[in-house]
Amino acid sequence: MDNTTRRLIPTHPHWTRWLDRLALLIVLLYALLAWNAESGARFKIAPLDLTWTEIQWRGTLRVATDIGFRPFADEQDGQVVGYDIDLARAVATELGVTVEFVPTGFDALYDALTSRRADMIASALPYAPELGYRARFSTFYLNAGQVLVTRQDASIIGQDDLSGQRVGVALGSDGDAYARRLAAANERMLLDSSYGEVSSALADLRRGILDAVITDNVTALIAVQSAPGVQIATALTFEPYVLAVSSEAFQLQAEVNRALETLQARGFFEELNARWFRE
Repeated sequence: MDNTTRRLIPTHPHWTRWLDRLALLIVLLYALLAWNAESGARFKIAPLDLTWTEIQWRGTLRVATDIGFRPFADEQDGQVVGYDIDLARAVATELGVTVEFVPTGFDALYDALTSRRADMIASALPYAPELGYRARFSTFYLNAGQVLVTRQDASIIGQDDLSGQRVGVALGSDGDAYARRLAAANERMLLDSSYGEVSSALADLRRGILDAVITDNVTALIAVQSAPGVQIATALTFEPYVLAVSSEAFQLQAEVNRALETLQARGFFEELNARWFRE
């Protein structure tokens, strides 16, 4: 080693001790990482949710929604309004941020997450576990499945009570398909699928011409709000709506679920139903 090289290496005892400690630290860190790999990753560094970090840094939750699917999202007087719009705003408030809506066609909602144009989807989104590789889903906030609607004075509790009962459905609807399966299993059920619109069947239910109507839960909620004397007797199928975040946003998912739980306990969803599910 020449004199020039020697002059580049600190020779003071203080520097030598620090270099020795640094070298020892590097060796120990290398050994720890090697042991971690060989022992099945017993020691893990906590992952980071970049989406949640960016939301906190921006102070804004970007929400993709399909404008025009009433009553969940619509535009009135230049403002975005609807069930999911109010829900997204409430979730953002619970998260301590503001909300920015990203108008997106329904077929492109998941793309909005993967391209990072949006942080969350709120758009009457059905739960789709088969798409778990693209997104994480919130807890369920609304069941959009088929329900049994009856008059409040009826003794019908569930589908097992439909023998001899007159049941109306809208022709070609999901309720029609479900009711035909029920009628095939119960020959005494009197199915009337002549209705072009479920509203006509619900009107005949109120007049006493029908004993029950099978329709989707959203339509039933609107009927209950607008027509005294009818009730949702029971749910027949389960088709939940959820909020969705990107597949990497595990912390955002947890925060959204916490917000939904808080809103549920506060009675917020009853307020949403009364506000948006009415004729």
